Amino acid sequence: MRRDTFLKSLAALAAVGSLPLSAQAAAAIKMMLPANPGGGWDTTGRALGKALQDAGVASSVTYDNKGGAAGAIGLAQFVNSSKGDPNAMMVMGAVMVGGIITGKPPVNLSQATPLARLTSEYNVFVLPANSPYKNMAEVVAQLKKDPGSIKWGGGSRGSTEHIAAAMIAREVGVDPAKINYVAFRGGGEAISAILGGNVTVGGSGYSEFAEYIASGKMKPIGVTSGQRLKGLDTPTLKEQGINVEIGNWRGVYGAPGISKAQRDELIAMIEKATKSKAWAEAMQKNDWTAAWLAGDAFAKFVDDEFASLRATMVKSGMV
Repeated sequence: MRRDTFLKSLAALAAVGSLPLSAQAAAAIKMMLPANPGGGWDTTGRALGKALQDAGVASSVTYDNKGGAAGAIGLAQFVNSSKGDPNAMMVMGAVMVGGIITGKPPVNLSQATPLARLTSEYNVFVLPANSPYKNMAEVVAQLKKDPGSIKWGGGSRGSTEHIAAAMIAREVGVDPAKINYVAFRGGGEAISAILGGNVTVGGSGYSEFAEYIASGKMKPIGVTSGQRLKGLDTPTLKEQGINVEIGNWRGVYGAPGISKAQRDELIAMIEKATKSKAWAEAMQKNDWTAAWLAGDAFAKFVDDEFASLRATMVKSGMV
C-alpha cells in the first residue's frame, strides 16, 4: 500500500471512531456531569477534565450539567445521546446507585460502560452557625421527641447523606420512615439552604463544606468515617455512640456500545490523568482519598454496591 493511501485510510478510520484513541490525536472529550454546578460530581468532573488536558491525552473537554433525580436525568441523556461515542464520559458514584434503587428510573447504569472509580470521601453533618442546637446529641434528643421537626438537607433521595440520616434514626430508636429529609438537586442548592437555616442539619462530603466550616458559617457535629477526618477535629458518629459508618465514592463511566479496546483506551487516559500535577492538586484541595479501581474490577464493585446499599436501605426503611 502506498504511503499516501495508508495515511488516507488512517484518517478515514479515525473519522468514524474505529481507530484506537492512542493512534489518534488527543481526544476532544465530552463530559456529562449529572448534577447542578457546585456539587461533588461537578467538582470531580471538572478536575478530571483539567487533569486529562494536563496529561496531554485530551485536546479539549466540554461539560454538560444535567441535574436531578440523583443523576438519573443526566444518565438518561448520556445513555440516549452518546451511544458508541469513544470520547464521551460521565461522572457518577454511590449517590447514583442509591438513587436508582429508590427511584427505579427507566434507564440503568448497566446500559453504560464502567471505566474507573476515582475517589472516596466521607460525609460530614453540619449545623448552620445560628442553629439553636449545639451538637449531634441535642439533634438526636429532638429527633426522638419529634422526628419531623428535624429537617435533614442533602443530595438527592438515596444519596449517602440520606442513607446516613436514616441509619442514624434507626440506631437511636426512631423509625427511619419518619425522618424529614429534604433533597436538593446539587451541592450549591444544599449549601444555600443550610446557610439560610432552611434545614436543621446538612450533610455532604467534607470538601463541599470545608470553606464554610473554616469561616464559621457551619458547625460540624459528626462524620460518617471510622476515624476522624484529616484536618477536621470532629468526632465520628461511632465515637458519639451512633453505630453508623458509610462512605461516598465517585467514578466515571463511558458511553454505551463502545468496544473493549475503546474502553481500555479511556481507562488508560484516565489513569494518566490521575498521575498528573493537576489531579494531585485537586486531590489535596478537596481532601479526596484515592480509590482507583478500573475495568472489570470496577464493574464488579458497582454490582456489589447495588446489593449492599439495597440491603442497607431496606433495613433502614427507605425501600
